[in-house]
Amino acid sequence: MAGVFDRIVGQQDVDETSEEECPDQLDGQADPAHTGSAIDAAGEAGGPETESESPARTDLKLREVAQELLRMGLLEESQRPHLYRAALVAMERLNVTLEPLDLCARADEIRGLVFLAVRHGDTDEPQDDWSHPLVRKQRLNLEQTLLVAILRQYFIAHEQEAGTGAGDAMVAVDELIPQMLVYLGESGSEARERTRLLQLLDQLKGHGLVSAPDSHERVAIRPMIAHLANPENLTALLYELKARVAAESSDQGETN
Repeated sequence: MAGVFDRIVGQQDVDETSEEECPDQLDGQADPAHTGSAIDAAGEAGGPETESESPARTDLKLREVAQELLRMGLLEESQRPHLYRAALVAMERLNVTLEPLDLCARADEIRGLVFLAVRHGDTDEPQDDWSHPLVRKQRLNLEQTLLVAILRQYFIAHEQEAGTGAGDAMVAVDELIPQMLVYLGESGSEARERTRLLQLLDQLKGHGLVSAPDSHERVAIRPMIAHLANPENLTALLYELKARVAAESSDQGETN
């Protein structure tokens, strides 16, 4: 049984233990006002860094327009009306976005077209668009260029009749075959000639110049064809090919 002395000593030990534990408990409970001030100070110190790490981005719609132009090279009002209108509204900002790439956007509002072009430098030396690193390294071959020239004639004739910017310039595949034969000569196989023409049309479709043949085997000529090549060069090509075919036919006639 504990005596009076033992009880006095035990009470002192309990008091000392309580005094040693209290500072730890008080340290764990921070002053709310002090805590709030510390958080505010930390937020003010970290604010500028956060803003510098996430600068203001280009408008989302403008980014979509620029990306579509870089992907396809053109925007047609009939195909992508929302992006086309966004490009017209923000044409100046769009060209600022494209300037570091040495590219620019040009608009043909009459035909409902916005297309990408190479921005030439300030030097007087002639520059080749094909040397631009972002331009598709795929020149048109002779047969493709010939078909472009023929299609362009149809397109211009359609605009002269229906008005500049009139859509629905259509031509039948069967109508193009004899036109090609005038310049390339006959191969002796109608099936082979049709297959060759369909392959050429499919290749030009990848350049945004024609549509896929419809159920009546007609293709729509896209307005981009008016800006693709120099018309004088295309006309000279047609005359040269026609003269070559005529000369070959004359030689064959003399041989026979």
